[in-house]
Amino acid sequence: MEHKPKMSYIVITSIFDPTESVVAFSKQKGRHLIVVGDRKTPKNWFCKNVTYLPLEVQESSGYELAKILPFDHYSRKMIGYLKAIEFGTDLIIDTDDDNYPKVNWGFPDFENKYDCVEGNRGFVNIYQLFSKEKIWARGLPLSLILKNFELEKDLVSNICKVGVWQGLADQDPDVDAIYRLTNGAPCYFEDREPVVLGIGTISPFNSQNTIFRKELFPLLYLPSYVTFRFTDILRGLVAQPIMWLYGYQLGFTNASVVQKRNAHDHMNDFISEIPMYQHSESVVDLVANSIIRTEDIKNNLYRAYSALLKEKIICDKEMVTLDAWLKDIEQKTIDY
Repeated sequence: MEHKPKMSYIVITSIFDPTESVVAFSKQKGRHLIVVGDRKTPKNWFCKNVTYLPLEVQESSGYELAKILPFDHYSRKMIGYLKAIEFGTDLIIDTDDDNYPKVNWGFPDFENKYDCVEGNRGFVNIYQLFSKEKIWARGLPLSLILKNFELEKDLVSNICKVGVWQGLADQDPDVDAIYRLTNGAPCYFEDREPVVLGIGTISPFNSQNTIFRKELFPLLYLPSYVTFRFTDILRGLVAQPIMWLYGYQLGFTNASVVQKRNAHDHMNDFISEIPMYQHSESVVDLVANSIIRTEDIKNNLYRAYSALLKEKIICDKEMVTLDAWLKDIEQKTIDY
């Protein structure tokens, strides 16, 4: 197909034959789907109107990252981000092969007037603005999961500069293993106007129904040597203090996908989430104290992960992978 620079790109990694979600995303007008394969992906994988990147294509891509990324890991999705950047896109949409787009699937404008949660509140449970159920996002510190944040009463209407939008997911939303082991009931969020977090107010966000604007593409980096259930949450916790530094905010919008979750072992998920429970709060503080406004986003990302390495939240291999990512981004000659 013809790749138009202003087209937004959807990126998914999958080890299954094309799911109904993949087929649905492949039919989205004005958007193009990239699917990244791995060792378990069927050899004859094919879906119409999709750019599919099997391992042999990844290895011949010329990307430094492709040479060192671990196999059988969600972080291989980054090869798809690089391909979208190579195509010249301004917007990258992150989602998964078990998220089915609703008829109204999409995201609000990045700059407009929105309901805004006041700044400098630290962690909040954003789900409380979309549901009356006792439910919380994966990555919210466990000490806060029962707290009533009373967010509605503090909303103010402001002109916002959103850097990342997170769309929610109905039926089986992004929650942690503790929620699933103790409740697990399907959840359908209430519709409301979009909500944006003030600078200094933080919420975990994932890689399931998320859109990044071009200026923040370096922050798409998915940690490759942390546990699977910590990967995208750590990315979001690192990203937010850096976003604040440049005046960007995180926004949340209605559930625009239905997650028909692939089979998971909840106890294995729990074990995979332990580093997330341990480090969520300290990550934000470490990043905020390591970055400086006079540096660009790429350099601040490196400073942030260096601070995490010093505290042994990540390992040395992570810095090697991050360096390759930043070199690949730099080679695309995009000014961030």
